Amino acid sequence: MISQAKREFIEFMMSADVLRFGDFVTKSGRNTPYFVNTGNYKTGLQNSRLGEFYAALVKETVGDDFDAMFGPAYKGIPLATSVSGALARVHGIDKPFFFNRKEAKDHGEGGSIVGYKPKDGDRVVIIEDVITAGTAIRETMPVLAACADVKVTDMFISVNRCEVGTTPGKTAVMEVGEEFGIRVHSLVTVADIREYLSELPEYAELLPKMDAYMAQYCVF
Repeated sequence: MISQAKREFIEFMMSADVLRFGDFVTKSGRNTPYFVNTGNYKTGLQNSRLGEFYAALVKETVGDDFDAMFGPAYKGIPLATSVSGALARVHGIDKPFFFNRKEAKDHGEGGSIVGYKPKDGDRVVIIEDVITAGTAIRETMPVLAACADVKVTDMFISVNRCEVGTTPGKTAVMEVGEEFGIRVHSLVTVADIREYLSELPEYAELLPKMDAYMAQYCVF
């Protein structure tokens, strides 16, 4: 049975046109009947509410047992900003955040990191949107390693697509966990979305497409 919190988050994504259904192609080239585009969040209320969803998961899983949060450019930047605000506002956990530029700045203070300057030994959590093939996290880890000798403990994402990565029988999330020792937490999974849709008659025709896609690409 899908929890009320997950139900609310799925409805929130749908209301913001972030979770969409139809025919799409993922970054990894797979044809998919659903797509998550967090770039469609565009109002202050949406940004505030999104941060609260993430902050609740952070509080529930790691509490205040970390030193800073990192938002990878570009979509991770507003995510980390809104989550840090919600953590302080709702849960009284005031933690610094930082993010990277895609292009290093050559004037002023220079560098590619904006916000908190991580120190050796810092425990960092990453705030991201989704993991499909794990490409983004493999680009992110060298960026963090170049900042300081930090320990990335946990990563928070909106949706775990549960899709197989480069290793047969393992999802990209599993690979990230094994390769980098990172615990990945998602607000919802593709199975949660599938279960939610099964309760709504208007999505009956979509369910076979979801089932076929999950059978071909997903590992549970």
